[in-house]
Amino acid sequence: MIDDWDSYRIFLACYRNGSLRGGAKALGVNHATVARALSALEATLGAKVFHRSVGGLRLSDTGRVLIKYAEEIEQQTQHIQRRLAGLDAQPSGLLRVSVPPALAQSLLAPELADFADLYPNIDVEILATNRVSNLLRSEADVSLRVARKVTDDVVGRRLLRYVTGAFASPAYLERVGPLQVGDGSGAVWIGWDQDADWRQRTPFPKAAVRHRLPDIHAQLEAAKTGLGMAWVPCFLGDRAEGLLRVPGAQPVPDFSIWLLLHPDLRQSARVRAFVDFFAERILSQAERFER
Repeated sequence: MIDDWDSYRIFLACYRNGSLRGGAKALGVNHATVARALSALEATLGAKVFHRSVGGLRLSDTGRVLIKYAEEIEQQTQHIQRRLAGLDAQPSGLLRVSVPPALAQSLLAPELADFADLYPNIDVEILATNRVSNLLRSEADVSLRVARKVTDDVVGRRLLRYVTGAFASPAYLERVGPLQVGDGSGAVWIGWDQDADWRQRTPFPKAAVRHRLPDIHAQLEAAKTGLGMAWVPCFLGDRAEGLLRVPGAQPVPDFSIWLLLHPDLRQSARVRAFVDFFAERILSQAERFER
């Protein structure tokens, strides 16, 4: 059996990303490095781990057996790394924080200078992504997550639940005229994606959905031009210059903001410093999020 963790790591990356190039990109190495490592792995095993085709990679019989052991070793390695990271007594070192782009820009960035002044030995790396980072696989140390509930095996706290509302430019509101709550015919929503079920939870369920823009800040900018109404968190819409809450449309309680971490990192000084600091800062602004 192979005793080189890098071989397993490369094998798993290629399996999870569907190709050698995808695995190389995920690991931040070049394609040739990954190809050599897989060739060496297969030479050691005396068997192919993947069947290669134009459609990507498919596990061989050997690969299907190996994947179980590779994932077990990955979990053990990450557990050791987290336990060692959780032993630090001083708030110092690299801290990776996963956060949705909208919160990174509007919530974390304005507070980072104060955090850096308090903890000059902590270097924060912001992973701005709408994808839920897997803390159990050490994809991040801390996650500032937007969700209605959290089901993975992590610890942390639900900070608050924010409200979402309808926003539009004054010129657009003048053009479409007064809108009747519960209807909205004649108006247009700037959409999120192909799923329009969210429209039924708004004050104007009969407004058409057009011009789908999955990024909140792109929606706000589009709404400023008079493209339509944006259904966005009020703490972002209220601060968007040139937009108003649509008259008569009451905001609706929506997602919650959570601060989460892996159980092994609860005693890490740098993690605790970040979590305590940003929990206090976010909660001190609760009124901004909840009305």
